[in-house]
Amino acid sequence: MKKIILFAMLAVVGITASNAQSTKKATSKVAKVEGAGMAFETETIDYGTIAHNADGKREFVFVNNGTKPLIITNTQGSCGCTVPTTPKEPIAPGAKGIIGVKYATDRVGAFTKTVTVTSNAEGQPTKVLTIKGTVLPDPVKS
Repeated sequence: MKKIILFAMLAVVGITASNAQSTKKATSKVAKVEGAGMAFETETIDYGTIAHNADGKREFVFVNNGTKPLIITNTQGSCGCTVPTTPKEPIAPGAKGIIGVKYATDRVGAFTKTVTVTSNAEGQPTKVLTIKGTVLPDPVKS
């Protein structure tokens, strides 16, 4: 009798544990648009505090949340120290794309710069993305 009760309890615990693991991952829903769309995971990249001459490359990830291909025609940094890279091919509906940006970390101090993206996105032909952070000076040698 004890074995039957023990087996029943183990079966209940096993079923409960397996159901708990099969829950769906939380996904962020992006509103669909007619035409081409562009929804970014984040519109601001914070470099934080970084070392002088550190790697200044970062990526803005987006998805075409529209029904037509997204064509990015231009990306422009707000100064010569901010250099964006643009996908050359159209981004299919539902596909992800990346806009790379490289900040010149040879400039010491706080910075806030923008990248303007021009595309055929419905309702937002231009989108402004922001990068910010602080580049530390080299340590003083004694």
